[in-house]
Amino acid sequence: MRNPKDFFAPLAVGAPQPVREIPARPSRVIHFFDPSNDKMAGKVPGMVGTVDVLLGNLEDAVKADNKVAAREGLVRIGRSVDFGETTQLWTRVNSLDSPWFLDDVTALVAGIGETLDVIMVPKVEGAEDIHYVDRLLAQLEAKAGLSRPILVHAILETARGMANVEEICGASPRMQGLSLGPADLAASRRMKTTRVGGGHPGYLVRQDPPDGDLTADRQTYQQDLWHYTIARMVDACVANGIYPYYGPFGDIADVVACEDQFRNAFLLGCVGAWSLHPSQIPIAKRVFSPAADDVAHARRVAAAMGDGTGAVMLDGKMEDDASLKQCLVLLELAEQLGALDPEFAKLYAAEPAS
Repeated sequence: MRNPKDFFAPLAVGAPQPVREIPARPSRVIHFFDPSNDKMAGKVPGMVGTVDVLLGNLEDAVKADNKVAAREGLVRIGRSVDFGETTQLWTRVNSLDSPWFLDDVTALVAGIGETLDVIMVPKVEGAEDIHYVDRLLAQLEAKAGLSRPILVHAILETARGMANVEEICGASPRMQGLSLGPADLAASRRMKTTRVGGGHPGYLVRQDPPDGDLTADRQTYQQDLWHYTIARMVDACVANGIYPYYGPFGDIADVVACEDQFRNAFLLGCVGAWSLHPSQIPIAKRVFSPAADDVAHARRVAAAMGDGTGAVMLDGKMEDDASLKQCLVLLELAEQLGALDPEFAKLYAAEPAS
């Protein structure tokens, strides 16, 4: 069967050929920085190689008076910093309805188009938004003479976007992935929470009355507000060959809850998360990297399964072709991380126990 992306053609004369498959580059951590902040910008060269993605933010966290300075600062960084093979340069531009979006994209493609890997587009509501960005980028890429297309990442921040998530994911061959934007999505849905990601103590289930005693103390169990949203986002992304991400976790001080939320997203299928503060970088790298024990077990399963058919007993548990598929997901990620990071190569180098 042909890849559906084979049917896409360049949207402008002279534009690069559309990608046929999104590169599977590790992107466990998308670390945001404000290019208009000299202190933050000055740290960027030293962070290359320490995070998978450095993202120059032009949108919400940048005041209106600093929009132009942030854009110009990002162009300077893109021209002066060597990002190498281990760190990608992304940006989050302003929303499509803002007075800054067009100038953002025009300046970035012309100025650092060969360096910029991904443009993150906020508040995407439907395929039409991606179609517009796709055509605009193709025209600008052709004008700038770029040799490769810039990829697009959409943020899921509105109820309408959630309703259209499948068509958004399949709207263009340059779609790289999708991130959950919990704060804006909560507002769009009229959810009664002011938290940026994470749970809420009011969203819970309660233990049944012990022995029918309605006056007795009963345990409560906090639930995950974002379980449905992340699961549906993961399905839509995977079905279209792109990558799902958890977005921001706003309570910088609560590193425990941050790690819990990131791990929930990882277990559901997300490949990475945003980092708003350096304290969140090691959390995301740790959570979105397979544990060494899991990798060793996956190798044992792969070795025991032979040609991948049938079923075997391993440590008293049945392993079959479905188990093998799960294990191969972990082994592929471990191989990618080991190729980029000597620390992870050493961590995953242990041979499976016999």
